[in-house]
Amino acid sequence: MDLVQFFGTDRVITFMLLFARLSGLVVFMPFFSHNQIPITAKTAFVFMLCIILMPLAKPHEHTINFLVLEIVSEALLGLCVGLLLNIIFATLQLAGEQISMVMGFSMASVLDPQTGTNSPVIANVINMMALLTFLIFDGHHLLVQFFAVSLEYIPLGDFYPRYGVLSYSLKTFTNLFIFGFVLAFPIIALSLLSDLIFGMLMKTMPQFNLLVVGYPIKVTIGFVVLIVILSAVMKIFTTLMMRVINDLPALFF
Repeated sequence: MDLVQFFGTDRVITFMLLFARLSGLVVFMPFFSHNQIPITAKTAFVFMLCIILMPLAKPHEHTINFLVLEIVSEALLGLCVGLLLNIIFATLQLAGEQISMVMGFSMASVLDPQTGTNSPVIANVINMMALLTFLIFDGHHLLVQFFAVSLEYIPLGDFYPRYGVLSYSLKTFTNLFIFGFVLAFPIIALSLLSDLIFGMLMKTMPQFNLLVVGYPIKVTIGFVVLIVILSAVMKIFTTLMMRVINDLPALFF
């Protein structure tokens, strides 16, 4: 009898709204939205979470007149959270593209398995390292915990983007370009310095073949500096990501 009441017709709308909220986890969140994860696996994962979190789910007290709008409001929750987190990954993407450009690898594009788009090889490697770092500090577990706790503070169908979320998103988006340039600055600076030295050598020794000698030297300098600063880049990424995750309760609850 309890099982019949648990899946009764009066809770169908609650289950649909809960499914819409948790679907934002696999549609917009890093790692969960990975293109290499089959759709069936994502759907089964959301369905399992819905069954586990169903006792915590409660719709808002107002009468539901437009179910489509309620479902869209639940999708907006995942969209807003995913936007803030993906901006941090976009920071590393921007830094990787700048590094690839100064190293001469901007044309060496490969398919990014996470997003399904073509990106420079250096940016792809940095993004893969960032995703592994995200999993190491249990960022995926923190996101699941955030969605579980949100059921207590945000009733189903009662979410709307508040002013604090919009202002925080704009501030984070502004920092995207600043931190992207800061992370790529060591390689950019040394590349410009090497170009200056090569220009002086070309003036003093016209027989100096820049294409044969200069290009391998620039690539070597770029890889050496990238290996040296990679741990610091991942540390900055972890700090930025944890700052955003820690600010999520204050923004949405």
